[in-house]
Amino acid sequence: MDLSKLEALQCHFTWILEPSKINLVLHRDKLLEIGTEEGNSWLGHIYNLRGFIQCKLGSTEDALSFFLQAAEAFGQMRRAGEGPWLVVNYGNLAWLHHLLGHQAESEAYLSKVDALKKKYPTPSEDELHAELYAEKAWTLMILDIERELVSDYFQKAITMQPDMVEWNTSHVIGLASNFVRGSTKMEADILDKMRDAKEQDPENLYLAACDIQIRAMKGQDVADEARELAERVSINPVSSYSQMRAILLAAKAVENNPDQRYLKKFAALTLKWKIVFSNYSGVDERMVDRAVILHKEVISLYPDSALAEEMDLANIYAKSKRRQDEAKHLFQQLLERKLEPAEKQVLYKHYAKHLLFDLKDYNKSIEYNMKAAKIPINSLYRESSIKALVKIKNKGRSPKCREIEEFLENLQKP
Repeated sequence: MDLSKLEALQCHFTWILEPSKINLVLHRDKLLEIGTEEGNSWLGHIYNLRGFIQCKLGSTEDALSFFLQAAEAFGQMRRAGEGPWLVVNYGNLAWLHHLLGHQAESEAYLSKVDALKKKYPTPSEDELHAELYAEKAWTLMILDIERELVSDYFQKAITMQPDMVEWNTSHVIGLASNFVRGSTKMEADILDKMRDAKEQDPENLYLAACDIQIRAMKGQDVADEARELAERVSINPVSSYSQMRAILLAAKAVENNPDQRYLKKFAALTLKWKIVFSNYSGVDERMVDRAVILHKEVISLYPDSALAEEMDLANIYAKSKRRQDEAKHLFQQLLERKLEPAEKQVLYKHYAKHLLFDLKDYNKSIEYNMKAAKIPINSLYRESSIKALVKIKNKGRSPKCREIEEFLENLQKP
């Protein structure tokens, strides 16, 4: 094969030259934290980068799996089959098959790239398609390399396709990160860009947290907004690394607030999510001990409204190998407590997740998801329980599938 064809591709194998093994491992772990929840607009890009990293680490089978998942994710997000968003993915697959010695497959993906470039041409040979600029910018931003190019690439992508809100959001978050690190570029209008981005993407909690952090650095009084944001974050189930970082920023933004009770509350919340997100590689028991002490202090400071912290404490116990009995005891106490329907719904959902992920008690987890869904109050917890039940039913593997189907059919709507 003519290697020049591969070297001319726009993909991870030509963007990232000779990464060190330690950096590959660090970024592999970082991507594990970012997560792959449904609806993540960068899901295809995440799988592409994970595939490249696994290939460089020698796990070619995992690499192929991630590249194929990337193609599927792009199809779902763009709601179309093939398109320019697959140029990078096909380039990665061409390189992977070449490295594996599968020259026919590599040539096939090269042909797919050529076909897409002909179908979706750019104004000149020196320009890339907007989708390629966006993915290249996101990739370099995640890897924290060539920061100046990140901004340039995002700007080019946004100019070509201004309707892609997630591109603008990520661009502004990247600018904010550079500003926090001491870069003076874009300092004059960073707040204007933040304001415009928030108007386009009002539900992005991490963007809101970045805005608060920047304005705090510029000397503005943001304590009230930080507390409001922290409350928004704390009542929503965290499903991504970005949301976890929003918690960290929101907590940091209230550090200078004289309300030490409030700071302690969000310090506890931050520590809890560190434990939850570190679970894939094993929990640090010393961190668990600190989290337990801090949560008990918060519970004593908020004796009449500490149900969330008590549930968090039970979940922290559950992540520790030596505190399983304490988790069982606290969850049982909470389940026996007289609670309002909305509080019961939250508790049942937390307990269902505990049963599923910590105890592997699948049938009892289904039971408590049903209990949460049965309470006719619209909330993220009810929605999450219903989604979990639908997913189990659709897979068709549980002996409770018929029971779940009947339950969902008869479910009372609020």
